[in-house]
Amino acid sequence: MAPLDVKNFINGEFVNSSDEKTFDLFSPYSGDLVAKAVESTAEDVDKAVDAAKAAFPAWSAMSPSQRGKPLAKLAQMITDADEELAKLDALSLGRPVSTWFDGYYAAMHFRYFAEAAYPVGTSSLNTPGFINVSLRQPYGVCAAIIPWNSPLVFYSKKLAPALAAGNTVILKTSEKAPLSSDKVTQMLNEAGFPPGVVNVVHGHGAVAGGAISSHMGIRALSFTGSLRTGRLIQKSAADSNLKHLIFELGGKSPAIIFDDADLGRAARETQHSIMWHSGQTCMANSRIYVQKGVADDFISAFNSLAAARKLGDPTLKETDSGPQADKTQFETVLKYIEEGKKTGKMVEPDTKLPADHADLFVGPAVFLQQPEDSKVMKEEIFGPVVCINTFETEEEALKIANDTEFGLYAAVYTKDLDRAMRVAKGLESGMVGVNCTSPTGAWDMPFGGYKGSGVGRESFLLSMDDWLEQKAVYIRVGGLESSGAVSSTLGR
Repeated sequence: MAPLDVKNFINGEFVNSSDEKTFDLFSPYSGDLVAKAVESTAEDVDKAVDAAKAAFPAWSAMSPSQRGKPLAKLAQMITDADEELAKLDALSLGRPVSTWFDGYYAAMHFRYFAEAAYPVGTSSLNTPGFINVSLRQPYGVCAAIIPWNSPLVFYSKKLAPALAAGNTVILKTSEKAPLSSDKVTQMLNEAGFPPGVVNVVHGHGAVAGGAISSHMGIRALSFTGSLRTGRLIQKSAADSNLKHLIFELGGKSPAIIFDDADLGRAARETQHSIMWHSGQTCMANSRIYVQKGVADDFISAFNSLAAARKLGDPTLKETDSGPQADKTQFETVLKYIEEGKKTGKMVEPDTKLPADHADLFVGPAVFLQQPEDSKVMKEEIFGPVVCINTFETEEEALKIANDTEFGLYAAVYTKDLDRAMRVAKGLESGMVGVNCTSPTGAWDMPFGGYKGSGVGRESFLLSMDDWLEQKAVYIRVGGLESSGAVSSTLGR
């Protein structure tokens, strides 16, 4: 297969970067060159912002129904291209096609926001002499920076509500996985989006991402990625125009297994959570706490399931796990495993590595009784590495589970409903699974984290909130004044 040519999409046209530079994208499985992508510059970001700014007045003036038409058409086009999109992510980041749900996810988002974009304001008669209203209006030019692990999920999760709200958008893909995003971008003109409404740039974060974060013409920015990068973006936003930020910044998610839990279910689901996509997910339960009396049985079941995983060619449907996304991620995971060996006991479940192209594969790694202050317990690894510790009491379990600066997803397994609800309330996490764990979620529930795991929430019902400004309008109306009203000091 000849390498794909990935270009920027600005003002409805596919263009090279301003300095004509590109970077190579290699398959983490085969090592083959699969694409040459443009390396965007700050000038390219400027051009995208200019295009979005010019497109905003007409796009925002449309009715939600009019804006919804291209969103709905894009949803159907994504559905029709589902198999090709799955293959593109398998090629670019080693994501097994057997785990692909992203086309369905993306289509659901574009289809939902094609019909749900009717922001509701409020009205008030509580100030004598006035009828007051609040308006919900789009920010204008907005931006999204998406991660590499599930690119089409975040492409849709950010674009759909932002566009439905009436904003125009600059989206930056990850340099590790631009292919599925580029394929959907190729659909935008046919779907009916006017030029400049959506602009897509590619390249590394330091230049293109930095230009977006500090750009004075961008009013809101949504980012999903590492806590380290989130901090840099927040600083850039503060030093420029204090743009509104929506963050999802990873996790170190705990799962608590009590002695009355369904151990088979708990082992099966927690193993899937941390090993799915080779551990490269933000809400994977990388810390598991098991009540002492059932720890041996749980660990035995967990390791048996991990050993049965089929590692190999991500384009084959029988493959459960692919390689790490690139050499950098592979080496990072190995470094953490070596650190973990210094502080705790490591168990390898004897999962078979593939006979060919095994260079970037990491087999499941299980650590037992790691100190709570060790690196592998505190830092996000983004690999198939899990720490299993024990506890004795509910109070102890909550204390150690919450002993982290992350707070994205947590889980509790127990048949005691009262205990489940106490623990769910006590966990410092934006999402909690009861007798289930990540990636289990719900379309209408808020997605986001506590503490260092993020700012803001995303979901069908909540995503619009972060893409709309609120404005209060005070309307003096003759004949409504009361004798005691002081109109110059509203509400006093």
